[in-house]
Amino acid sequence: MSRCTAPVHGHRTASAAANCPACSSRSSYRSYSSYPPSYSSSSYSSGSRNVGSGSGRTRKPRWSKGTSPVYYTDSEVRTLTPIRENFEKRTVVPDLRDIFLCHAWDDRKDSAKELHDLLESQGVSVWFSEKDVLLGSPLLREIDKGLAKSKVGIVLVTPNFLHRVTKEGIADKELSALLARDLLVPIVHNTTFEKLREVSPLLGSRSGLSTEEEPMKNVAAKLVELVSI
Repeated sequence: MSRCTAPVHGHRTASAAANCPACSSRSSYRSYSSYPPSYSSSSYSSGSRNVGSGSGRTRKPRWSKGTSPVYYTDSEVRTLTPIRENFEKRTVVPDLRDIFLCHAWDDRKDSAKELHDLLESQGVSVWFSEKDVLLGSPLLREIDKGLAKSKVGIVLVTPNFLHRVTKEGIADKELSALLARDLLVPIVHNTTFEKLREVSPLLGSRSGLSTEEEPMKNVAAKLVELVSI
């Protein structure tokens, strides 16, 4: 019985199939140009490029474990490196929360709570006004205490937050204190850094993390790594 030569010589053309003792007699022959399709050089290289590198995320900072599936852009590494260095200096200070979460009051039950829950579910201690400011306590005083007792500050920048900053409310006071400490990571959510710069050029001049190209859970994963020892 004649054997097909495709596994050795390939059937890239009709003439190759015609010269095959097993296939030449077939009236309706399918080209083997796609055999096996998953091993073609073009599809293989494309797949390789996509592993962990969406939107240019191919870097890992020094504090990221080798087994971590989280990847960063060059800009994110540059932004977070000084924050991480300052965080490491503050680890010797006792009884500090890992993160102070600055947010607009209107976001306390949705996006701010979502970020808080993602962080705490992975063992990060977060100062969050919804749970740390007791009913009847002076809000400004509690905020000052929260800032003083946290290693890193993050600002959840949303449309609500931008509105609050223009009105110079509580969010603006938190923002000023966080900027002065140089331990600040802006987290832009449902808005852009361009719109942030229009409202607060000082905060907008700093890079940060954004949910525009990756989900909140990925942003939270980077914050978890940032404050993990």
